[in-house]
Amino acid sequence: MTTHADPSTDLPHARPANLPDRIRHHIGGVDVDSVSGETLEVIDPTTNRPYLTAAAGDKADIDRAVAAAKDAFENGPWPRMKARERHRILHRIADAVESREHELAAMESFDTGLPIAQARGQARRAAENFRFFADLVVAQRSDAYEVPGAQVNYVHRRPVGVAGLITPWNTPFMLESWKLGPALASGCTVVLKPAEFTPLSASLWAGIMKDAGVPDGVFNLVGGYGETAGDALVKHPDVSLISFTGESSTGQTIFRNCADGLKGMSMELGGKSPAIVFADADLEAALDSTLFGVFSLNGERCTAGSRILVERPIYDEFVRRYAERADNVVVGHPSDPGTEVGALVHPEHFAKVWSYVEAGKSEGRLVAGGTRPEGLEEGNYLRPTVFADVPATASIFQEEIFGPVVAITPFDTEEEALRLANDVRYGLAAYVWTTDLERAHTFAQGVESGMVWVNSHNVRDLRTPFGGVKASGLGQEGGYRSLDFYTEQQAVHISLAPVHTSRFGAR
Repeated sequence: MTTHADPSTDLPHARPANLPDRIRHHIGGVDVDSVSGETLEVIDPTTNRPYLTAAAGDKADIDRAVAAAKDAFENGPWPRMKARERHRILHRIADAVESREHELAAMESFDTGLPIAQARGQARRAAENFRFFADLVVAQRSDAYEVPGAQVNYVHRRPVGVAGLITPWNTPFMLESWKLGPALASGCTVVLKPAEFTPLSASLWAGIMKDAGVPDGVFNLVGGYGETAGDALVKHPDVSLISFTGESSTGQTIFRNCADGLKGMSMELGGKSPAIVFADADLEAALDSTLFGVFSLNGERCTAGSRILVERPIYDEFVRRYAERADNVVVGHPSDPGTEVGALVHPEHFAKVWSYVEAGKSEGRLVAGGTRPEGLEEGNYLRPTVFADVPATASIFQEEIFGPVVAITPFDTEEEALRLANDVRYGLAAYVWTTDLERAHTFAQGVESGMVWVNSHNVRDLRTPFGGVKASGLGQEGGYRSLDFYTEQQAVHISLAPVHTSRFGAR
């Protein structure tokens, strides 16, 4: 195992420049405090010490934000702009994000504990999300159906209204862009509620939007806790739909609350994704990918391949080599460019992940990690942890850990591998490693998951659907599916000739 030394001596510039002392809500084009004056402390995950305060919103703040968004939707220019006009503004947003890549990455890394090299990639992806949806909304076409000589029928799209966007604390800036891009491209106005653990990078959106020419009231941000600000946003009668990314139990609560208002919902929830490695796989590539797939982003990723199912003939070699590689992963301060695993986001989350590490010691065979790194006793650091011989009944096999912890399980037949892959409540992603083309297709189609990658880790194509099945979500976004979610489709029927109508009541 490799760790980096004390960041206070090696990394004098770990604290980003221009770090604010406090973060406020952004409502109707103005930065404001909470009506109640309530704030929350935001901590540095490398020390667990507070470094700023953020406004903590509640129903009163959500009411103000929704009113501003509703007014901008009903009376402002945004929904009535030509798609090409919104396209130009969204590209200016992407330009601004790219121009501030290093600042954004530094803040994201400091706020979340993500390694700085990986945080830079997230900033670039955020810009690409805006470019993709800006181009898509211009390129989209509506369906038209002709009945020759009788009727022309076409589909008219219009933005839904005020969109409520609730985002998680892992890669927050990029995931915010994944929702903001299609919502704004479609002509909706938005209220964004970012995660309370990581509000820093979200606070930059207001300035980016204003500089790009987004009218006041189109983008609104209310910080705070899910139980107060998030709950009020979900329940608000003037919010037309909710897009939520987070854990499954919270998704269930949102589902119930949306039902009262018959709101549209898109929910990307938890995952416990399997990576299935057959004996004929390219073993070197499978090792590279499965290590990256669970230990990148500190393991705090919904699509992490945290259950690795390995065919028996290569099982012992795979476990040995995987454990050796895991022990060599560089654990260090997030701002160090050489760091591969940084600090987990918050002490509450660290305690949860640690509880699974302790449980795993009696559920499987610990072959790597399971301890804090030497020299990093302060903060939320954990060595990449690998358990082998894990039965399907174990908690570390069944439950989402959301950290740098992986369970490896052997299988003997393809049927057993499929049963193990599907034997959890989640169904977000899956990864299949084999050189047998027929097996690759048939096995992938048998896995109960919203997405499958064959001979690869999670490499996204923004045109494809993103989402899960079972406890991993409801609805899918990505490509035209995102535009479908943020718009209403109205069928318009135009008669071209007299229509025969039975003349009720005529004498």
